[in-house]
Amino acid sequence: MKIAVAKETRDGEARVALVPELVGKLTALGYDVLVEPGAGLSALISDQEYTGAGAEIDETALADAELVVSVQPLDAEQIRRLRRGTTTVSFLPVNQAQTTVADLRDAGITAHAVELIPRISRAQSMDALSSQALVSGYRCAIVAAGMLRRFLPLNMTAAGTIQAADVVVLGAGVAGLQAIATAKRLGAVVRAYDVRAAAAEEIRSMGAKAIELELETLEGAGGYAREMTEDRADRQRDLLTPYIAAADALITTAAVPGRTAPLLVTREMVEQMSPGSVVVDLAAESGGNVEGSVAGEVVRIGNAQVWGGRNVPSQMPGPASRLYAQNVVNLVTLMTGKDDDGNGVFAPDYADEILSGSCVTQDGRIVHDATRRAIEGPDEQSVTQEAGQ
Repeated sequence: MKIAVAKETRDGEARVALVPELVGKLTALGYDVLVEPGAGLSALISDQEYTGAGAEIDETALADAELVVSVQPLDAEQIRRLRRGTTTVSFLPVNQAQTTVADLRDAGITAHAVELIPRISRAQSMDALSSQALVSGYRCAIVAAGMLRRFLPLNMTAAGTIQAADVVVLGAGVAGLQAIATAKRLGAVVRAYDVRAAAAEEIRSMGAKAIELELETLEGAGGYAREMTEDRADRQRDLLTPYIAAADALITTAAVPGRTAPLLVTREMVEQMSPGSVVVDLAAESGGNVEGSVAGEVVRIGNAQVWGGRNVPSQMPGPASRLYAQNVVNLVTLMTGKDDDGNGVFAPDYADEILSGSCVTQDGRIVHDATRRAIEGPDEQSVTQEAGQ
């Protein structure tokens, strides 16, 4: 069984799906690891490091392999190089990549989307959304610190005292908590808010002060928040305004995969911030938590510089690749069984909810229900059931 590591083709993507230190885990399972030339260069990993770890550099890796791993979805040209029946593992945002899903279906590829892996305890080691959010949260705190033209920590000197910077973080998921922890370690006074009541204790555990707005909690499935009504959103924005106006730096991290990010902060709220203040919108790519933020750009709103995040984990490709590669190896391990002689074989069991939940296409069909309906429309059985209700 051959596993290929694809060279990323999407503009700005610097990560790689496998790092040399994890090659041995796959070869120990009985796999041959093929790596496209230069696959790791953007993450500062040379071809020689892969060969030294037991992998083979192969220009025809995609055509030769039964399993292909990548960070971003393969492009149309790469899909054409695959053999029918090949399995792929990657991020695959099904709502935004419907053309790619259709190409994978038509090519007879079995495609797994890592963001569809169920958020259950058994799958935590495969949770690529969380591992990459960890990188994003750290990165956005560092960006805020770098853009803010003042110290973050309190400094008491013979020449006088410099007060600590005030940082407000909105959203206390994996990225938000990491942003809180990083800003706190740098010495800032950190306040944070999340619509989930349970997050307040996590915020305090990071040494920050939880902002209490006394609004109804919005706990949702899988650790995410439920969508809020427009009335609640308006009340929340009104109550958050004084905290944001007093902040030197605002970091927003509220996002749910596959959905438009909630608008948490209006232009008018940002315009109340002081000269030299900084806003970092980690959700800019999915619509933005901050009105007027632009993914990949720094714009000025009032007195504040507003940084819009774009593929933020890729801005730290080394650690992001290592974390993602471990997620991938854990998923491949789950897909691996043993033959009668005890040798490892690629034998995914689709009775397993992790594999069935993350599978998007298989045997020339789209098997992920929501994606199939979006691309192909409701099937006859669904229409009949709806008509009978």
